[in-house]
Amino acid sequence: MQVRSNSKVAIIGCGLVGGKRAAGLPRGLLLYACDIDLARAHLIADRYEGCIATTDVEQVLIDPSVLTVIVALPNALLAPVTLKAVRHGKHTLVEKPGGISARQLQEVAAAANENKVLVRVGYNHRYHPAFQRAYEVIQSDDVGELMFIRARYGHGGRSGYGREWRADPKLSGGGELIDQGVHLIDLAGSLMGEFVTIDGHAATYFWDMQVDDNAFLSLRAARGQTAWLQVSCTEWKNLFSFEIYFQRAKFHIEGLGGSYGVERLYYYKMLPEMGPPETVIYEFPRGDVSWGFELDQFLEDIRLNRSPNPGLEEAKRTLEVVEHIYRKSGYLSPH
Repeated sequence: MQVRSNSKVAIIGCGLVGGKRAAGLPRGLLLYACDIDLARAHLIADRYEGCIATTDVEQVLIDPSVLTVIVALPNALLAPVTLKAVRHGKHTLVEKPGGISARQLQEVAAAANENKVLVRVGYNHRYHPAFQRAYEVIQSDDVGELMFIRARYGHGGRSGYGREWRADPKLSGGGELIDQGVHLIDLAGSLMGEFVTIDGHAATYFWDMQVDDNAFLSLRAARGQTAWLQVSCTEWKNLFSFEIYFQRAKFHIEGLGGSYGVERLYYYKMLPEMGPPETVIYEFPRGDVSWGFELDQFLEDIRLNRSPNPGLEEAKRTLEVVEHIYRKSGYLSPH
């Protein structure tokens, strides 16, 4: 399906992430800001000329001028609303993790295929400039075979964190693993492909809630490469660290801007004589541009009728890892 010159975009869910998505859209493209709270919908709609604030999802989905929908809701609502959107023939960008079970994403994929629409799952971390630069260097330089990945991602929560929707398994589908952990799994999968061996556990150490506040994973790809991942919401100083080890190079990405610190990519290239590596440091101080860049990629997916990556298949594999760890750790699934 080609993008029509008069095609528009609607955002369903006008919280923090919905606002970031709106800011990343080209001028004049946003037609609807939809939220159960009309005042919150107006917070977005009133900033964009011609944008309509509404609480009526059906109004959005039956409008033929809306070609693309962005779904930015709590986890438990992501797949049901995305399913409605694709059944109405709308291309859809749904925020990570796309749903609360792999089974949900399988149902969405079947409907998307039947209605000939595209679905991208919003794993925006792939589009941070440090990762984009790392992907480019990995493709262009002689770094050898990928060996392993070591990554940590965490934040310290906030007062009342254990009472937020993320702490309710019926709304969130889980805790820190399905919140920030899915980003690490997706990033590792973008480099290693599917994981054939999944080990690790999730635990609740500090927060008074029914979901996990820490998770520790050891994932292996078919060729034996390993990803060691830890996520935490007891990381009292916000932290992002992602290290990629090749036979002849190492990449280290740290910081995401804001409270996570300036985003940087360290590229360590092994010399023939070994010893201290040749080091290049890239710094990206201009803030998080990933939301807009990811949206640009989805609009290009639609224009070219190109399968999105990450799409539903990649997101489904990520949720299969999450579900495996939750079953192993004794967390009851609400679905």
